Amino acid sequence: MSGTPGAWTRLLLRCGLAAGPVFVAVFSGEGAVRKGYSPLRHAVSGYPPGTTGALAHPSRTGTIHTLCAIPVFAGLPAAALIYGWRSRRAGQRGFACYSAGTAVTMLAATVLAGAGFGQSPRLVSLGGLFQRTSVITGFAWLTAVSAQALRRAPRSA
Repeated sequence: MSGTPGAWTRLLLRCGLAAGPVFVAVFSGEGAVRKGYSPLRHAVSGYPPGTTGALAHPSRTGTIHTLCAIPVFAGLPAAALIYGWRSRRAGQRGFACYSAGTAVTMLAATVLAGAGFGQSPRLVSLGGLFQRTSVITGFAWLTAVSAQALRRAPRSA
């Protein structure tokens, strides 16, 4: 691969195109082979094998992992809202609605996942489902944005 900016841009956009599907495949496969793991209840990551209930005291690593996830669960909806606004101004109403829907779905699902992981009696058994809804919604949008940008990116010389 040459060192031209166009070539690097296209490579990075291809990585953005693959990131979501690869992440979803990995956490789905890992969860499928873990004994005692319930994808409806348990988090995508940061949940120790063999743990069935709430963690009384998260580990230092688990706390850092959760803090590092905040930019994803706040940043993707913010990016989707901004991109939706820009798409609307550019006359791309369909993608604007998709982006806004992504932001709302991610935020709502994240709040519900947090309540489930916080042991809310009505949501405790569904925290993992809500988290997966948020993750898959956000990363599907990121894949769509990458595909859209890849179509417009300059080709290598």
